[in-house]
This record gives sequence, C-alpha cells and structure tokens, in this order.
Amino acid sequence: MLRILNDKDEFFMSIALQEALKAADAGEVPVGAVVVSGSGEVVSRAYNTKERSQDPTAHAEMAAIREASALLGSWRLEGCSLYVTLEPCIMCSGAIINSRIMRIIYGCTDPKGGAVESLYGILDDGRLNHRVGVTGGVLRESCSNVLKDFFFALRRGCRAV
Repeated sequence: MLRILNDKDEFFMSIALQEALKAADAGEVPVGAVVVSGSGEVVSRAYNTKERSQDPTAHAEMAAIREASALLGSWRLEGCSLYVTLEPCIMCSGAIINSRIMRIIYGCTDPKGGAVESLYGILDDGRLNHRVGVTGGVLRESCSNVLKDFFFALRRGCRAV
C-alpha cells in the first residue's frame, strides 16, 4: 500500500471534513469526500445522504464519484484523486477501482467496514485490473473526532453536532 503524503493532502482533506460536518448537521453519519483532478482542482464534493435519501448506496464517495463523472463527461476518472474522511467500504472501493481513480487519501480507518486496510485490502489486490495509490491517516484525529462526537451525541439522544 502506497503511503506517500502529498503537500496538498491536508488541504483537500480539510475540504472533505467540511463536507462531513454538513452531513452531521443533516443528521447523517459524518463522512465527506472530495474528487480532485490531476491539475489540483476540486471537481466534486459530497457527504453521506443515506438517511435522507433512504438509499444504501448514498455514501459520500459514491456521490462524489457520480458528480465528478457527470461534470467531466466520463466514467474514467484517470488522474483524479479521492479524499474521504473514513476508510472506504467494499462498495465504495469497487467504485474507486471501476472509475479508474489514481489515488485515494483517507482520514481514519473503519475497523467494522473498511475495505482498504482494516478488513480487506481490495485496492491493493493484484488480481484486479486497476491499481490505486493509497495514503491513509491524513488528519486522522480530526476525522475520527467528527465521527466519535456524532455517535456520542446520538447515544445521548441529542441531535448530533
């Protein structure tokens, strides 16, 4: 697994964190994602909307990939990077591979559903037709705290953040 930290990784992850906070404000699990072009432009940004949409595929990564593909006019997001606050699940990892994203950068691991390193290593599987560079742990504490605060408030019966 590639672990190279780019000098812009924290900047783009902070944008993904802003998206995660929007999700928390909406009562959604606070995960945010940003697709960045090879030239360093933000192409799309999104957050989880599973509760509002009642759609199990409405993860932040999926929404950001869909929007980026629509805006760029191609399902191939070659040269693009995806920043996401939480390690992607199996579904999102499959979409990352299928969209030909060059690199994924995530904040904190997901020990219950992570498919990049926690439970599975899908993006690192040599049997698949596309390789994705991976950098984990960018703004880990901040990404983790947003999730912890949300679930703490939820358990207390309060509206999260």
